[in-house]
Amino acid sequence: MASLSAAKRLVVKIGSALLVDRDTGALRSDWLHALAQDVARAKARGCDVILVSSGSIALGRSVLALPAEELSLEQSQAAAAVGQIRLARAYEEALAPHGLTTAQVLLTLEDSANRRRYLNSRATLEQLLRLGTVPIVNENDTVATDEIRFGDNDRLAAQIAVTVGADLLVLLSDVDGFYSADPRANDGAERFDVIDKVTPEIEAMAGDAGSGLSKGGMKTKLMAAKTATGAGCALVVTEGSVMHPLSALEQGAPSTWFTAQGDPQAARKRWIAAMKPKGEIVIDAGAAIALAQGKSLLPAGVTEVTGKFGRGEPVTICGPAGPLGQGLARYTAAEAQAIRGRRSGEIEAVLGYPGRAALVHRDDMVT
Repeated sequence: MASLSAAKRLVVKIGSALLVDRDTGALRSDWLHALAQDVARAKARGCDVILVSSGSIALGRSVLALPAEELSLEQSQAAAAVGQIRLARAYEEALAPHGLTTAQVLLTLEDSANRRRYLNSRATLEQLLRLGTVPIVNENDTVATDEIRFGDNDRLAAQIAVTVGADLLVLLSDVDGFYSADPRANDGAERFDVIDKVTPEIEAMAGDAGSGLSKGGMKTKLMAAKTATGAGCALVVTEGSVMHPLSALEQGAPSTWFTAQGDPQAARKRWIAAMKPKGEIVIDAGAAIALAQGKSLLPAGVTEVTGKFGRGEPVTICGPAGPLGQGLARYTAAEAQAIRGRRSGEIEAVLGYPGRAALVHRDDMVT
């Protein structure tokens, strides 16, 4: 079974109720600094860490003295605009003493639904992780409207985990796992230690949102679990309000683990392989050898481009002897045609703007 100590790429979701004091609207600084110590330990053992954090609206509403009841869309967006600054600064101040650099990434549902935006988000997050930063991801509440919202950070965290190929997603919650019924209202409720599959029976046990600051409930956590585990990422729900919640989880704190269905990379490869190709890229023998060695496809090895495809759409890759695989193009068909046979350093001169070195990256390819 998956474990926190074995994770190579970890996504941690942090809800508003954990980060912001419900009564005063103030940041729980001691808790955040304890979490930062946990993150630093994970980074020290070579684990990539992404934090998906709520809290901007909760922090901003207290600064703006907005009412405690449900806010209008405009009030929420204004609170988020004020709170995002404070939230980013809080993480920066908590992680900096450990030599860790933070990065703020704001997303909406459109950024994962639109393939071009999805690839941009993925490339940015991958680069941030390669540079050793700790990305702090949140829904972009200042611009998101209902039709482009995730609506809760459980599902956003699951989407981020899938996007970056994480092997573990931790949902820090106000309860210590998934129960057969609401444990706060039913003394006979039993906690599940492990759930191998989210069945209709399991879904029927889920309740609605709990705290006043949090929009998520067990239903959203099950939706997140289905998304994450289907992409090869294990998920765990555990009590988050304790000091050092990740260390507590590592030491065996009560929790519910949702079993991953396979490997993240294998799941992504199956997803790419199942797509219907929109075009074809023909490559020379040298490029075919490079692909067989696990390298990305560069424009220099391309001899022919056919079909009509946009950036992020699937294409068939063919060598001198026939089809070699399938991948997601990082350029449109017209751009690929313009730069075929060119070295990566010539791309800007040909297109008039700097582009990515690979035409199809190895992580976006099945051979």
